Amino acid sequence: VQLQASGGGLVQAGGSLRLSCAAPGRTFSSYVMGWFRQAPGKEREFVAAIRWSGNNTYYADSVKGRFTISRDSTKNTVYLQMNSLKPEDTAVYYCAADRTFASATYRFARAYDYWGQGTLVTVSS
Repeated sequence: VQLQASGGGLVQAGGSLRLSCAAPGRTFSSYVMGWFRQAPGKEREFVAAIRWSGNNTYYADSVKGRFTISRDSTKNTVYLQMNSLKPEDTAVYYCAADRTFASATYRFARAYDYWGQGTLVTVSS
């Protein structure tokens, strides 16, 4: 499964960006799709996830209320709408896919089977 992440860029604090993660020709009926991020010198951390079937969403506390994850089944694409961005949101953002959902593991990068190439988000103060 090839995941193609895009949409990163430079934005001022308080601004918005929308990231996209596409998987052309792929269906994800039982998958969970996640967004993770990694800042320089830090470990990769969970940002948000969505279950393809049922549309349940999950968020890290640090982004709850500011970020929204969604999916478009017709385009096999997952989105991460990021509002009220802060300098601490600066990181490389990765999308990932896990073939099965588990409530105990969806926040952990090691649970995911497939990864996109990452897209850089820089938030200036």
